[in-house]
Amino acid sequence: MTTPPSKLPVSMTVNGRPVTGYVEPRTLLAHFIREQAGLTGTHVGCDSSSCGCCVVLMDGAPVKSCTVFAPMAEGHSIQTVEGLAQGGQLHPIQQAFSDQHGLQCGYCTPGMMMTSLALLSRNPDPSEHEIREGLSGNLCRCTGYNNIVKAVQQAAGAMAASASTAADD
Repeated sequence: MTTPPSKLPVSMTVNGRPVTGYVEPRTLLAHFIREQAGLTGTHVGCDSSSCGCCVVLMDGAPVKSCTVFAPMAEGHSIQTVEGLAQGGQLHPIQQAFSDQHGLQCGYCTPGMMMTSLALLSRNPDPSEHEIREGLSGNLCRCTGYNNIVKAVQQAAGAMAASASTAADD
């Protein structure tokens, strides 16, 4: 296979699955994920890093995929919202957003969930202030912030209980 002129080969792992393709050097990671990996849960809301709809985890760290060129993710591990549920079971963050009505139109929800996952990985028991500060780079145009905060609190509790149960086994 020959490389198309002016395109770069890109290879990364997305939700544990290898994904390769050829992209223009300025192709955004968000577009690579949506178009090459076929995962449309990552939304692009502003194209200027303002809203956080496009947050994915790159090697476990949250990144706004509208500000990362796809070639910069070469060889990295990407996790999107589609990678949260395992074995048909919702991730505690997904369950909590559903239970607490932490979504309204749903456009910001993937970015909110991925940012929340990163927050809870760093701080498993955040205060309400820490949750609000942790999500400050994500905008909800429906202004459902109170329910989003409640969802993150519920997810923190569920993840802590799950970790405790796993430690007892």
